[in-house]
Amino acid sequence: MSDVESDKLMLLETNCRNLQQANSTLLLSTLGEDFPEISYAPFVRDEEGSFYIFISELATHTQNLLRNPLASVMFIADEEGSRNLFARERLTFKCEAHEMLSSESHYPLLLDKLEKKFGNVVGMLRSLPDFHLFCLRPIEGRYVVGFGSAYVVKPKTGELEHISEAVLKKP
Repeated sequence: MSDVESDKLMLLETNCRNLQQANSTLLLSTLGEDFPEISYAPFVRDEEGSFYIFISELATHTQNLLRNPLASVMFIADEEGSRNLFARERLTFKCEAHEMLSSESHYPLLLDKLEKKFGNVVGMLRSLPDFHLFCLRPIEGRYVVGFGSAYVVKPKTGELEHISEAVLKKP
């Protein structure tokens, strides 16, 4: 890889991290009984790259995750800042979901992290019995920055690898 290509890739990796860090919520796609469903949730992320969400069992996405532990998350650039709405910058991860139990040692630490980020509302939600803490562990990521410009994202490191147009067009 040339120095120019390496510099471009490092800039893209920075932009990818910035897109994610610019958001306090993630778009969440879960598998319903009949159809995929989309929602959103506030999140925190750990040093391993997993996302943590604290959600009510009254929400459809919580019921879906309890039934089927597969989900996708997405971060997408604002429409206003996008040059072309058909090619908005976006980052997606396919994830495996795991419900965290209150007996796990890092459960209170994660809720403290959520409370630090989102304020007293988390303290109030902690007292409600219908809220569940989920870990969404990314298993595969993709970062798209325009037409034919897509990259595999290594979830733990954020490193990018270009996906060729031929691979993108495979059925």
